[in-house]
Amino acid sequence: MENYIMGFAQILNPMTMMLCLIGTFLGIFFGASPGMTSSMGIALALPITYSMGIIDGMSLLLGIYIGSISGGLITAILINIPGTPASVATTFDGHPMALRGEGGRAIRVGTLYSFLGGMFSLLALFLISPILAKWALKFSYEEYFSIGILSLLLISSLSGKSPVKGMISALVGVLFTTVGMAPIDTVRRYTFGISALDGGFQLLPLMVGVYAVAEVLKVASNPNAGNMKPLNYKSKGLGISWKEFKEQFKNFILSSLIGTGIGILPGLGAAISNLIAYSVSKKTSKHPERYGTGCIDGLIASETANNATSGGALIPLLTMGIPGDAGTAMLLAAFMLQGITPGPLLFDTHANVIYAMFAILIVSNIIMILIQIFGLPVFLKMLKVPKNILLPVVMVLASVGAFAVNNRIFDVWAILFFAIVGYGLSRFDFPAAPIVLGFVLGPIIELNFRRGMMSAYGSFWNFFTRPISGTVLVITILLVALKIGMAVRKKVRQGRVA
Repeated sequence: MENYIMGFAQILNPMTMMLCLIGTFLGIFFGASPGMTSSMGIALALPITYSMGIIDGMSLLLGIYIGSISGGLITAILINIPGTPASVATTFDGHPMALRGEGGRAIRVGTLYSFLGGMFSLLALFLISPILAKWALKFSYEEYFSIGILSLLLISSLSGKSPVKGMISALVGVLFTTVGMAPIDTVRRYTFGISALDGGFQLLPLMVGVYAVAEVLKVASNPNAGNMKPLNYKSKGLGISWKEFKEQFKNFILSSLIGTGIGILPGLGAAISNLIAYSVSKKTSKHPERYGTGCIDGLIASETANNATSGGALIPLLTMGIPGDAGTAMLLAAFMLQGITPGPLLFDTHANVIYAMFAILIVSNIIMILIQIFGLPVFLKMLKVPKNILLPVVMVLASVGAFAVNNRIFDVWAILFFAIVGYGLSRFDFPAAPIVLGFVLGPIIELNFRRGMMSAYGSFWNFFTRPISGTVLVITILLVALKIGMAVRKKVRQGRVA
């Protein structure tokens, strides 16, 4: 307890608190801007921290990190465009709530559970990070491959009434990851002589194209699309009653555990955790048919999990020196610039920095919920902006965000390509979310499959002999068999009725 008190004592000064406030505000701005991410915000702010002390520098960077993940819910709810990949699942129920005039309530509920999910993961970071880090060390190529395959299977629950269309969308996303240099042997694949394709497609252009620009195309083709009921400014408090809060407690705990657990596994991150948590929440719900229609269950699952991932991702960074996602990779660079190497000895050699970071994370989460709750009237006014003004602004932000990934105009053309793909699939009721998740999981599955096969000298059986990997694969096979059995039983029943 003395260490935590010492941590707060180090940050309770005007300069550090101001930097924390500025960082969190900038993070929310980056999160709410389509195409911007926490890693991009941290990268832009990193040079500013060169001349600062480590604690002041971390207060700015951690504020951006926390604010950006939650900030994505604003545009995801109000205009159906996820500000970051971490907010993709938030659009499923958040935007339908806004369409029926409950945009204010959706933002309040999403912000509350963003805060609670972040605090849950920080509790895990404070109390059990050494234990969780040792558990994560047991994961090798085989485990990451198995988890990736299971995650692809879970996509079917995100696809509404047609799991087949969900899997097809996911495979389309995986297909796009095969463009460019192959992992390990660097063979060019499907580049068709275009040198710009050697580096493959990037996640941000795909996500911005499939969601942001495709949404522009939908509105352009149907002027009445996306029209909302009058704004509801009368949402009180945090948008949820005590009775609803108790009913959602199980959903909150389960989503927090999923988010924290995925955050601990390096390379996965909030882009996956929000979709998996939404999928699990829907599968375990007594009323799965409500998901996608504007129920708070799905919104809570997504926003709890993506913010819980933020604290989880810091666990391998601080205890092993391994970044859990792109944002923590930038934080690792900040540590290195200050001459500090994260790892097992960090808690002994720089304990003051660690406990100051704990305090900064708590303060940043508090600032985040205050900004988003009290700034709600400003956010809701976004919906009053005429579409002929709003949509060109979205296009400009999308183009800037895509260009900023690698500073190449090719990525701007890529968002137009993905917009056409996303718009075309949506016309035939193919969901967009599995495309994004397939694109995220594709490289993880392929790279770890190749490495696993190399380490086992070409024997696939090794994926089943490792305890964790084998268990996950067996669960995947059982789920496939269960789905097939349910489909066959449904066909038989329909035949009898006919």
